Amino acid sequence: MEEHNKYMSRCIELAYYALGYASPNPLVGAVVVHNGKITGEGYHAEYGKAHAEVNAINNVKNHKLLPDSTLYVSLEPCCHHGKTPPCTDLIIKKGIKNVVVGMQDPFPDVAGRGIQILKDNGINVISNVLQKECKELNKRFITYYDKKRPYIILKWAQTADGFIDINRDKTITKRPTWITSQNLKMLVHKWRHQEDAIMVGTNTAIADNPMLNIRNWKGKNPLRVVIDKNLKLPKSLSIFNKSASTIVFNSIKNSENDNISFLKINFNGNNTVKQILDELYKRKIQSLIVEGGRYLLQSFIDEGLWDEARIFKGGQTFGDGVEAPLIKPGKIQNFEINNELVIRLINYNLQ
Repeated sequence: MEEHNKYMSRCIELAYYALGYASPNPLVGAVVVHNGKITGEGYHAEYGKAHAEVNAINNVKNHKLLPDSTLYVSLEPCCHHGKTPPCTDLIIKKGIKNVVVGMQDPFPDVAGRGIQILKDNGINVISNVLQKECKELNKRFITYYDKKRPYIILKWAQTADGFIDINRDKTITKRPTWITSQNLKMLVHKWRHQEDAIMVGTNTAIADNPMLNIRNWKGKNPLRVVIDKNLKLPKSLSIFNKSASTIVFNSIKNSENDNISFLKINFNGNNTVKQILDELYKRKIQSLIVEGGRYLLQSFIDEGLWDEARIFKGGQTFGDGVEAPLIKPGKIQNFEINNELVIRLINYNLQ
């Protein structure tokens, strides 16, 4: 088992390279091992391109060794035709006799069928090796299919005395109030790159005029999501520029305008957040960062619709202002970057 864990750990390490690129497909890594040595490895680098198993097998120089090799893969091999052919077909064709799988695929078209097909073709399959770590790797993918909604990350910065902003109506400033240093902006933009969408509310869009892109990181911009109930946001705001697509949830109209989509929802009930998540689910958005103000963040917290919270805690104090959201601690993971504290609260349990 120790040997299996060693090679599965490498699969997981490889899979993480595709974070921010593979969605809506899962993160998957694979290695081929012959006589205790890795002869080929690969990962699913980008949506629509070759899967991890294909890349690992193609990386093996001598395919005559494959029947005597073991294939390790962090997620059950697919058995359906999507953007690419089934990986189970390739494994069977290459005569691989031993396959070690990290976890079963939650995607309904697979969900154990891939493993069964391999077994039905005389292949020895060992399952659930480092299953916990493999589920952590694909927490977004699992949440999407199990809970029928995106994986939700809440993010805010707060002062040492518990405020996320000053009272701007008492000042003349219309600029964002920075609580942490500019050194953390690169980390924030890296996080944005890793997720499918990012969301703010009306007040944040007006007060801060955020771009919600990844200027300080290389990769794709997330889908921008904004709530604008009465369509009062000026079209001059950065959230409406051409750098990324934007969805505007409102109470007035449904329409498409270039890279801007207007989606009408009902604001009269208490299920506004649920309606938004249902629409994002339909659009195959698997993860969402909520960077809004206190009201929007608290709405997600009160509904229990969050999976983790990432909180930057600065050293300065405001004395007065907009209080930080109220949230139960849950499981806490703290770390420091350049002497600045980042608190990570975990609210998911991947069974």
